[in-house]
Amino acid sequence: MAAAAEEEPEREPEPEGRGAAVFSPGEGRAPEAGRHSPPWPAEPPPPAEAAQARREESGRSCMAAGPGSCEIEPDKSMDMGNQHPSITRLQEIQKEVKSIEQQVIGFSGLSGDKNYKKLERILTKQLFEIDSVDTEGKGDIQQARKRAAQDTERLLKELEQNANHPHRIEIDNIFKEAQTLVKEEIAPLCSGDNQVTDEFEDAIQDIILRLTHVKTGGKISLRKARYHTLTRICVVQEIIEDSMKRQPCLPLSEDTHPSVSKINSVMCDVNKARGTLIALLMGVNNSETFKHLSCVLSGFMADLDALDVCGRTEIRNYRKEVVEAINKLLKYLELEEEADSTYAFDLGQNQSILKIEGILKKTREVKSELLKAQNPSDLYQGSKTELQGLIGQLDEVNLGKNPCIREARRRAVIEVQTVITFIDLKEALEKRKQGIAEEHPSHKSIWNVLGSLSDIQREVLSFDGNRTDKNYIRLEELLTKQLLALDAVDPQGEEECKAARKQAVKLAQNILSFLDLKSDEWEY
Repeated sequence: MAAAAEEEPEREPEPEGRGAAVFSPGEGRAPEAGRHSPPWPAEPPPPAEAAQARREESGRSCMAAGPGSCEIEPDKSMDMGNQHPSITRLQEIQKEVKSIEQQVIGFSGLSGDKNYKKLERILTKQLFEIDSVDTEGKGDIQQARKRAAQDTERLLKELEQNANHPHRIEIDNIFKEAQTLVKEEIAPLCSGDNQVTDEFEDAIQDIILRLTHVKTGGKISLRKARYHTLTRICVVQEIIEDSMKRQPCLPLSEDTHPSVSKINSVMCDVNKARGTLIALLMGVNNSETFKHLSCVLSGFMADLDALDVCGRTEIRNYRKEVVEAINKLLKYLELEEEADSTYAFDLGQNQSILKIEGILKKTREVKSELLKAQNPSDLYQGSKTELQGLIGQLDEVNLGKNPCIREARRRAVIEVQTVITFIDLKEALEKRKQGIAEEHPSHKSIWNVLGSLSDIQREVLSFDGNRTDKNYIRLEELLTKQLLALDAVDPQGEEECKAARKQAVKLAQNILSFLDLKSDEWEY
């Protein structure tokens, strides 16, 4: 049998789907391709018989080649072109689920939002579709259905977590505080009363700062929600500030020219549109949309363009001022749309942030070199010059009215200045050693505290932990102890001692603030 198998010419694979004749073991070999073929196609057997014949033919080949030369192959009914309909349907469902995956991952709203309900409805529908797929009791189809269901359930869970994340709720609560503040300012702005209290300005600024400190952990949905909320509140703040700068009275009398009356009318409408935009941004106006407001503002522009100012420079300038006010409002509408785009809220790729990071890297290199040097005094002058240059570079960073970039720059400036202060204190302590014969006892006490502060500041500069670390608690206690020591110093009426103690207290407080800043786990 083995010899016969070796003499048998190698058989070409049958063309799939052509209905080639299948021979049973008792009917001899099939004719070779292209030789002695019948002039008409053979009648194809039923599909079940054809599959059985293929299995028998495969078994004969394996037996002829010897034991162990062939392994049992799985049923190829799942191959492309002859795939089981249930597998095909599951793949179609998975493709539909995959098409909304990025929307789910990037969803930054709350569970009551329309988009949340839409995504939830789509995913739930796909789960029902998956459950309705008939597996016919086949293990491979059951596994495929299980995987498809798991993928869909994972996205449903991701959607729910995004909408109910504790930090997402925190962002929403802060935004609600801003809503309450702004509601009281909308009516006066619409009526042309541009007075805003200092308390309001301080409260809005505090809200913005709190938002920049909300932790996102790098989660796309939280980054997007925080940026979107910041964008809205900062735009409102800017609109209000811009309104306050404008003159409360109209700049030209209507007797000047007939066109002035129309410009005045448009200017009043722009003031109302300003209040409408604020209400929209803060979510306190459900009767207007951003799209409609954009059309209204564009209509104002068209009306102004159609005016004949008869070459009058003062009227042309007046019209230009109103056009600029409209363009600003249109720009704010574009910012609202921009807040949904990835490049806006992913500050890790922002050029200003990258520049700040580069400056911080250089600062830390200078700091590391100072702390490791055997004779750091040799490096003081050069290091200070370099650090002061870095402060100048930070001043040139483009903030783009982005509060996160503003906060990043502020923190970078503090870090550079802290290293400069460390060098200044070291230089002052070394200079004192060189030759003061006699000094006031109070002065001596203050210098002793400054020496201790210098050692503590060195540790603070090297600290790289959070507020739960034992080392943080120890450093905080040491700094508090030095502040108490300064409070105990009696200047005995010496004005110079009072000034020195005040400076030492400020230094200790700054070191403590820097320790807090390093340990608060702030992120972009």
